Amino acid sequence: MSYRAIIFDLGKVLIHFDFQLGYRALEGCCPHPAPEIRRLLAATGLVPRFETGLIEPQDFVSRISEALALRLSYDEFCDIWSCIFRHPLIPESMLEGLAARYRLLLLSNTNRIHFESIRRNYPLLRHFHGLILSYEAKAMKPQPEIYEAAVALAGCRPEECFYTDDIGEFVEAARRLGIDAVQFESCEQLQREMTARGIGWD
Repeated sequence: MSYRAIIFDLGKVLIHFDFQLGYRALEGCCPHPAPEIRRLLAATGLVPRFETGLIEPQDFVSRISEALALRLSYDEFCDIWSCIFRHPLIPESMLEGLAARYRLLLLSNTNRIHFESIRRNYPLLRHFHGLILSYEAKAMKPQPEIYEAAVALAGCRPEECFYTDDIGEFVEAARRLGIDAVQFESCEQLQREMTARGIGWD
């Protein structure tokens, strides 16, 4: 098989994140402990709506602040909301090498606040030729529409795309559409999978 496009998930593939960091940071700004913050956030149903672009950032922050009794400005909230992101998991040199040989795409369930923070703080995004983001696509993995958008942006057949994601359900959804997909475990494991397929980056 000859590959023309390489598609990466974002969180826990390109960049590690930990939601607990956000819950603990919010703890000091409202009357609720971290486990309760997680439950209250889920109960609002606002996060999936935000990640599919059905609610604007200012409205999202206002409604979450009300639900959690937060005492934060919009910018303070955005800083805390984005403190979950940590170190890159894929070397930038690998992305640069892949981008020189293939169409390199990012496919992510994310929201505008998170992605704008990542764009500011992680220069590795500059290597990507295209972005398929749930809040722009108005669809989230594992919905087929978001994968179809990725294949369309790749400009090739599904079987000419290689995709990696840390969530098995999302990998299976990609495979159902004919995309060659593997579940991400580590950079070393991903490199072995790519090498076995003749995908090069050096």
